[in-house]
Order: sequence, then structure tokens, then C-alpha cells
Amino acid sequence: MDYLDSLNEPQREGVVNTEGPTMLIAGAGSGKTRVLTFRIAYLIQQKGVDPFNILALTFTNKAAKEMRDRIESVVGSDARNLWMGTFHSVFARILRSEADKIGYPSNFTIYDADDSKSLIKTIVKELNLDDKVYKANVVFNRISGAKNRLISWREYNNNPIYLADDESNMKPELGKIYQIYCQRCFKAGAMDFDDLLFNTNVLFKEHTDVLNKYQQRFQYVMVDEFQDTNISQYLITKRLAAVRQNICVVGDDAQSIYAFRGADIQNILNFEKDYPDLRIIKLEQNYRSTQTIVKAANSVIFKNKAQLKKNVWTDNVEGNLIELLRANSDNEEGKLVASSIFEEKMQHQLKNSDVAILYRTNSQSRAIEEALRRMNIKYKIVGGLSFYARKEIKDLMAYMRYALNTNDEQSLRRIINYPKRGIGGTSIDKIVVAANDQGLDLWVVLENISSFLPGRAANAIEDFVNLIKSFQIDIEKKDAYTAANEIAKRSGLMKDLYEDKTVEGLNRYENVQELLNAVKEFVDDPEKEDKSLGSFLQEVALLTGVDNDKDEDNDKVTLMTIHMAKGLEFKNVYIVGMEEDLFPSQMMLSSRADLEEERRLFYVAITRAETKLFLTYALSRYRFGRLKNCEPSRFIDEIDPNYIKVNERAKVTESVNTAGYAKSFVSGMKKTTASQVVKSKSNYKPPADFQPSDTSGLEKGMKVEHPKFGYGMVEAIDESGANRKAKVNFDDFGEKTLLLSFAKLKIHPN
Repeated sequence: MDYLDSLNEPQREGVVNTEGPTMLIAGAGSGKTRVLTFRIAYLIQQKGVDPFNILALTFTNKAAKEMRDRIESVVGSDARNLWMGTFHSVFARILRSEADKIGYPSNFTIYDADDSKSLIKTIVKELNLDDKVYKANVVFNRISGAKNRLISWREYNNNPIYLADDESNMKPELGKIYQIYCQRCFKAGAMDFDDLLFNTNVLFKEHTDVLNKYQQRFQYVMVDEFQDTNISQYLITKRLAAVRQNICVVGDDAQSIYAFRGADIQNILNFEKDYPDLRIIKLEQNYRSTQTIVKAANSVIFKNKAQLKKNVWTDNVEGNLIELLRANSDNEEGKLVASSIFEEKMQHQLKNSDVAILYRTNSQSRAIEEALRRMNIKYKIVGGLSFYARKEIKDLMAYMRYALNTNDEQSLRRIINYPKRGIGGTSIDKIVVAANDQGLDLWVVLENISSFLPGRAANAIEDFVNLIKSFQIDIEKKDAYTAANEIAKRSGLMKDLYEDKTVEGLNRYENVQELLNAVKEFVDDPEKEDKSLGSFLQEVALLTGVDNDKDEDNDKVTLMTIHMAKGLEFKNVYIVGMEEDLFPSQMMLSSRADLEEERRLFYVAITRAETKLFLTYALSRYRFGRLKNCEPSRFIDEIDPNYIKVNERAKVTESVNTAGYAKSFVSGMKKTTASQVVKSKSNYKPPADFQPSDTSGLEKGMKVEHPKFGYGMVEAIDESGANRKAKVNFDDFGEKTLLLSFAKLKIHPN
């Protein structure tokens, strides 16, 4: 029981009061993970609760693993029997066991966002709708929002308000797309991420025997980051805890920043209405940050009207004032930040990993990245293209998924002609149409292809079917690694990548090898009882963005959006782009609720800092290809002036040597207007060592550099004519269509 002695009084209260409904309002840096950890340990050690009867829900697998490891250090290996994980992973596990009750196979496929959007594009095309009006991303978000509010496609199409809303937005067919999307997912034996929660609610609502089974199993229910739950998540936990009422939620309304994902702050603000005998415990002592940072954060968040009142405080040192840096342009902002980091490292012996640069939108990273590269400061971007989102990885995993679930249309479309087998898109469309017209599973049509499709394509499909059948035998008889290795080789995918001798091709080949390494680690993990390929694929499908960080060199400055930074902490933090219409975002100024969410986002950013905090803004910035004059953010004025100082640290000279060891600062930055600073359309200058890349593997979504136009993102590839073309949206020059046989493009990692 030594761990109880390490807690302050409110923390101890949160650990030992285990019965009945409890809400822990946990201020930033107040040790909520420690309280949750010790609360579970206390239940097992002191109350004699079987770990199998405890359900603990988190928002990332990483958080669940860290908590489980901490509990195991206290109570031993019993901690492995806890039902602990993300909402999606825990309820996917339940759905695997109970899937037949709602008409799904137990080996249902889990679609990620790319799979869902690909299916939506197919449906839009089949309905002959304008894909510029019915953009996949917009439709996907509309469907996701409906599911998070537990609105089925039937309810959606029977509700005149939703239909009228779609009409007014010039998208009258959204309801029809939603219906077809759900029907196609069901037919494919697939669930998207939202379905994992939606279908759990359906399961518990329609099958009270199943609900009762899990109500008896989960005697204690705990939810971390409760302010981030949506209606669907809240109803699941409420149903599970309905019998014993032993529900404990932990959260901070001041850090509710995911409304755009469906999170509903009312869940935490109104929790007491559902549980009148609720015990409320406030964790208000901050152990992370200096007094200056804590008080500055308080001065900002106190301006929100919708909140649960608390007074976060700390016994830590007073600390440095927050530094406000002003730059003439976004490029100069990058130089100021890079030089400040260099100076801080030299003066205070900081590591790169002690520093984070936070921004409101991903597009802000370009100028920062350029400046860091010039000063040889290593950095990493969190939230870019994750390992499992790379094309070659998704290709191999599609083979695995299809061998497990032959109704998975999206995986079939991805692999049936890769590597090339002479099966064109027209043949695939005919197969899908035949399956739909005849009311048959796709696999049945493929197995009997000669009855539906004549000629050479039919022979190629027969070979493909036999290949998949051989994979199915491997999966049934062999462990995940052996089966995956066979699939990678015999599909022809490894050979195709190996024969591509470009730098990009070599990287893709090595990425596939790394995927196989991941499968081997999974099989070799003694804690994994199920070594099957299906179990591995489910684990990967449920990874979150934070869980996907595979970078072994961790001594790097971290660049990320503020949304990605939640739950993290760094000694020094730079919040860049503190300008009106950027932060707060122009899209979040239409209502008090939206503005208060932006303010909570700023509060989260401030409270990531342990020791020093820097705020920067620019007087001019390129946005959407145009130079824009900027005003400082209103949030700067909301910080109590006692905790902030304006640092007129100024422009960085170019006297930084190539090794990055020398530096020079010029004080007293002149108040130059934006028009004086930027004399040309672009400040971009190609580096002396600029070398164009082989663009044969260039794809949509890649980041490129042009010796004249600077940095841009590939928006489309046109293969239709004799010359291959790329449409590139350049940061400073807008959209350009380039002939790839002539364009000098350098490909950068995303």
C-alpha cells in the first residue's frame, strides 16, 4: 500500500472511493493516469476484484499499454487479465464474439478511412453523380457524424430535417449514398470504425441477454479522457454500468477539443444529471508546469462560459515569462523559431526531443521545416503519413484481408490486378454488377467466372481464385508470420517491388520487409494468445495515430498539430501562427461554442509546456497561394499580461555555418510592413545541391520541390496522354500542370 502514501489528498480520495458513480475532474498535469492506475490496483489488491471484471477504456493503445504496465508493476501478472484498451479495440473484441447476433461473420473486415472513402467514390460513380459535389471526404464525414449520433440510414432517410438540409446544401442524394454504403459494407462483411461503436449499441439494445452478460462481467467501468467521448461511446458505457452503477469517468472539460470528430462536451458537463448521487473529485494540483505557465493557462480558460469550475495550481517554481516573438513573414517566423531552439539548446543543454513546435494546421510546417534543416536541427512530424497508410503496406494487407474475408470488395479491387494480371477495371465492374444483379457474393461469381465473363480475363481470374484459396490454406494451418510471408512472395508483390531499382522502389521494398518484421514480433510476443493472421490484422486496424510512430531515432524536435499534442508534454514548447483567422481558425468564429472550443485548444497547447513557452506570429503569411497581411490572435490578449513578455528578438542573419554551430541575432527588429518584406511573389530559392528525383513512381499526395515554384503537393496524376502529367498545388504559386518528362521535381518524404 506504499503507493497510497505518494498521493495527495484528492488523488487518494479518487483511488479508495471505488463504489458508485464517480467523476474525477483532472486538470492538466494533475496525475490522472497515476490515479486511474492505482484505483485499478486498489480494486484488485484491497477489494479482491477479479481483473476479468474490470473494464478500463482509453483513447489510444499506447495509453492503455502504459497504464497496464504500471498496474502490472504494482499487482503482478494479474494485470494482463484486465479488459483494457481503446473503445474500438474492446468493442471489436466483443463484436467478434457476438457478430452472428447482428448478421456479421466473426472475421469481419475493419475498414479504415481510405477504404470507406474508396467505397464512397465507387458508389458516387455508379449513381452517375458529380464527384466534385459529392466529394468522398464530405460524404464520409456526413455518414460518420450520423453514426456517432446513432442515426441509422433508415432513420436518416425518414427524417425530413436531414433530407431538407441535404437539399439546401445541393447534395440531395446523400441519404441514398448512406443507405448503399451501409448495405455494401454489410454485404462485404465489413465494419468501419464508426460501425464498431454503432453496432455495439445495436447489439446491446436488441439483445438484452448479451447486454446482461457483459453487465455481469464488468462490475467496474472506468473511462479515461471522458470529455472526448461521443454520444455512442457514452451510451455504451452507461448501459454496461447500469446494474451496479460502479462507473468512474476521468476528464477535463477544459481539454475537450474533438467536436469535429463527434466528441460531445455535454457528456462531461451534464454527467451529474444522469447520476444524481455522483461523487465529484477535483484534481487541481499541476505537477508538470511552472507557476507562470499554469497561471497563464488559467487566465485564458476562465473566459469560457461553458465549463466545470476548478482552480489549477502548482507548487513548482515560478519560471520564465512566456516569450512572444513577432516575425515579418512566415519564412522569418521559421528562422526565429529555429534560432531560438538552437540558442536554448546551447544555453540549457536541451535535447532535440525536449522541444515541440505546435501549429493549428499541417500546412504551417513547411517554413518551419526549411529553417530547421538549414540549422541542421533534426525533427520529426507526428501525424503525417503513417507506416500503415503507405501504398505498398496497404497492398499487402489487402491480400491478407481478402484471403480472410472474400466478400471484401475494397480489398478485391485493390489486389485483383496488382501485380498486373490482365484483369482490367471494366472486368472488375462487370463482376460487381453480376454479383449485385444475381444477389450473389463476389466470391461465388469469381469461383464460377466462366459463367459470367468469357475470354482471357476469365482465365486470369481463375488463377487469382486458386491463389487466394492457397492463401486460405496457409492462414488456417500456419501462424501469422509464415502465412504473411507466403502471401508476400506468392502474390508477386515482393518481386514487383524488388525489381524497381529506384530509391523509392527500394524504400517500398524495405517497408514491406518491415511489415513482415512486425508480424514476426506479433507472433513472438508471449502475451499474444491468438497468433493468427486475423488477430494481427485487427490489432493493426485499431492502431491510432500516436501508436504508429515507428521512428527509432527519438532525439528530434517534434512538429505536430495541437490536436495531435494532447496528452503529451515537453520542456520547451513553441506555439506558432498565433494570428486571427489562423488561430482561432476562421471556420470557428461563427458561434460561441466554436470559439470556446478554439480557446480550449489554446489551453491544451499552453499546458503541454513544462519549463518554457514561446508564442510566435507573423505580420504576413502565404495562404492558399496568396500573400495575406495578418493580425495577432485575440488569444494573445487573453493571457494575463503579468505572465508574458514581448521579445523583439529579431531577424536571424545568414551567418550560420553548415555544421550549425555558429549563430547570430540582430536585436531591435524593425517594424517593417508586409509589403516591404516581400518584394516578389515567392521567397523560395532552390538549394545549391538541388537534385531532381526519378518521378516514375510519383503518386497523388506526395510532397515535391520544384527549382522555380518551390514546395507543393501532388493533387493528381494524368496517365491518359502520350506524356504523363502531374497537377501540383504549389505553396507560393498555386496549381500547375507539369509534363513529368520535362519537369524537374524532387520528391520529399510526407
